[in-house]
Amino acid sequence: MKEKSVARVYAKSLLELGDEKNVLIADELTKLTEVINKSNELENVLFLELFTMEEKKIVFMDVAAKLGLSPITTETIKYLIDEKRIGILPLIIKEVIVMDDERKGFMKGTIEGTESVIDPVFKDKIETFLKNKFGRDPHLDYVQNKKLSAGYKVTVEDLQLDASLDNQLEHFKQSILSE
Repeated sequence: MKEKSVARVYAKSLLELGDEKNVLIADELTKLTEVINKSNELENVLFLELFTMEEKKIVFMDVAAKLGLSPITTETIKYLIDEKRIGILPLIIKEVIVMDDERKGFMKGTIEGTESVIDPVFKDKIETFLKNKFGRDPHLDYVQNKKLSAGYKVTVEDLQLDASLDNQLEHFKQSILSE
């Protein structure tokens, strides 16, 4: 929990600095995340303790130059390496993206269901419900989840709406066991 709070402070500071210098921090961190996710070697160098801080910084600086990252992003990540806090970078990136989405007035989430494709009418109803509840535009991706027996699970930020058969059966079971 402490790391999430620290990550939130870094994220807020990064976004504010980016605003002052007209740098799209969320976009830069998204590009960096994509590169890290594609390369196990890069991920190992940045996050494993096997490599020295200097080795990490040299590799990161090469990546930052190739991606054209701003000095704000580059210096922040170098600072995280120096302070041995690079491990919270994924949390910082997640917080930056969530804060950036909130500032843009939308939220991201997923709908899980058993079918290969979701009924568009149902998806529209869920999006309308979320928009009315939060006053922001939801962007929901559909994911098929074969572990569900039937129904849907909707996850948006910290909210989870579980209308699956499995959840209903679990609630029923708990109600019987508690009597």
